[in-house]
Amino acid sequence: MIFITARFRIRPEDADRWPEISRAFTEATRAEPGNLWFDWSRSLDDPNEYVLVEAFRDDEAGAAHVQSDLFKQAQQDLPAHLVQTPRIVSTTVEGEDWSELGEMAVGP
Repeated sequence: MIFITARFRIRPEDADRWPEISRAFTEATRAEPGNLWFDWSRSLDDPNEYVLVEAFRDDEAGAAHVQSDLFKQAQQDLPAHLVQTPRIVSTTVEGEDWSELGEMAVGP
């Protein structure tokens, strides 16, 4: 799978509304056939920063996402709410789901 983590620095006046601002893009991406997950989290240290954790089944699914009309629309709409270009880590890993963190196993 293609595993991606990106950090988005949001304009302070838009930070509280970021889930609403990004909702259409988020929902459309989650509905793509090759998307495994697409989850936003807000930083505990910086209220103007959101981290996106997303995964796609394979290279083809990732390419289809980037070439989609919804992605092109997001490229037009979202940067107006950012203070800098998002930072990204993208890699290919085995599997199609999260693994358990055995060092913190819960229960018997």
